Amino acid sequence: MVKVEYDPSFEKTFRKISDENLKRRVKKQIQKIIENPENGKPMRYTRKGTRETYIPPFRLSYSYLKNEDTILFLDLYHKDEQ
Repeated sequence: MVKVEYDPSFEKTFRKISDENLKRRVKKQIQKIIENPENGKPMRYTRKGTRETYIPPFRLSYSYLKNEDTILFLDLYHKDEQ
Protein backbone atom coordinates (compact mmCIF):
# COMPACT_ATOMS: atom_id res chain seq x y z
CA MET A 1 0.00 0.00 0.00
CA VAL A 2 1.32 3.40 -0.99
CA LYS A 3 1.76 5.94 1.80
CA VAL A 4 0.36 9.39 0.92
CA GLU A 5 1.59 12.68 2.39
CA TYR A 6 0.60 16.29 1.69
CA ASP A 7 2.88 19.32 1.81
CA PRO A 8 1.44 22.28 3.78
CA SER A 9 1.51 24.50 0.68
CA PHE A 10 -0.59 21.93 -1.20
CA GLU A 11 -3.12 21.71 1.63
CA LYS A 12 -3.36 25.51 1.87
CA THR A 13 -3.97 25.91 -1.88
CA PHE A 14 -6.48 23.05 -1.96
CA ARG A 15 -8.48 24.55 0.91
CA LYS A 16 -8.71 27.88 -0.94
CA ILE A 17 -10.41 26.34 -4.00
CA SER A 18 -14.05 27.38 -3.93
CA ASP A 19 -15.13 25.63 -7.15
CA GLU A 20 -16.55 22.23 -6.15
CA ASN A 21 -16.17 20.89 -9.69
CA LEU A 22 -12.45 21.67 -9.67
CA LYS A 23 -12.03 20.11 -6.21
CA ARG A 24 -13.70 16.94 -7.48
CA ARG A 25 -11.36 16.82 -10.51
CA VAL A 26 -8.30 17.27 -8.26
CA LYS A 27 -9.48 14.47 -5.93
CA LYS A 28 -10.09 12.21 -8.93
CA GLN A 29 -6.59 12.91 -10.25
CA ILE A 30 -5.07 12.24 -6.81
CA GLN A 31 -6.84 8.87 -6.77
CA LYS A 32 -5.41 8.04 -10.23
CA ILE A 33 -1.91 8.98 -9.03
CA ILE A 34 -2.27 6.76 -5.96
CA GLU A 35 -3.26 3.85 -8.20
CA ASN A 36 -0.38 4.49 -10.63
CA PRO A 37 2.30 6.82 -9.16
CA GLU A 38 4.38 6.93 -12.34
CA ASN A 39 1.45 8.35 -14.30
CA GLY A 40 2.59 12.01 -14.28
CA LYS A 41 5.14 13.71 -16.48
CA PRO A 42 8.66 13.54 -15.02
CA MET A 43 10.25 16.95 -14.55
CA ARG A 44 13.80 17.91 -15.51
CA TYR A 45 16.63 20.17 -14.40
CA THR A 46 15.99 21.86 -11.01
CA ARG A 47 12.74 19.97 -10.47
CA LYS A 48 14.22 16.55 -11.20
CA GLY A 49 12.70 13.83 -9.05
CA THR A 50 9.22 15.33 -9.17
CA ARG A 51 6.30 14.67 -11.47
CA GLU A 52 3.39 16.78 -12.69
CA THR A 53 -0.07 16.22 -14.02
CA TYR A 54 -2.29 18.82 -15.65
CA ILE A 55 -5.76 19.66 -14.31
CA PRO A 56 -6.85 22.70 -16.35
CA PRO A 57 -5.90 25.43 -15.46
CA PHE A 58 -3.75 24.01 -12.65
CA ARG A 59 -0.77 21.71 -12.36
CA LEU A 60 -0.44 19.17 -9.60
CA SER A 61 3.17 18.60 -8.57
CA TYR A 62 4.13 15.49 -6.62
CA SER A 63 7.09 13.34 -5.77
CA TYR A 64 7.08 9.54 -5.80
CA LEU A 65 9.68 7.95 -3.55
CA LYS A 66 9.82 4.43 -4.96
CA ASN A 67 12.15 2.97 -2.31
CA GLU A 68 9.91 4.25 0.53
CA ASP A 69 6.68 3.60 -1.42
CA THR A 70 5.51 7.13 -0.60
CA ILE A 71 3.76 9.82 -2.64
CA LEU A 72 4.25 13.41 -1.47
CA PHE A 73 1.87 15.93 -3.04
CA LEU A 74 3.96 19.10 -3.21
CA ASP A 75 1.91 21.88 -4.78
CA LEU A 76 -1.11 22.83 -6.81
CA TYR A 77 -0.41 25.95 -8.83
CA HIS A 78 -1.75 27.87 -11.79
CA LYS A 79 -0.14 27.08 -15.11
CA ASP A 80 0.87 30.71 -15.73
CA GLU A 81 2.66 30.98 -12.35
CA GLN A 82 5.32 28.43 -13.16
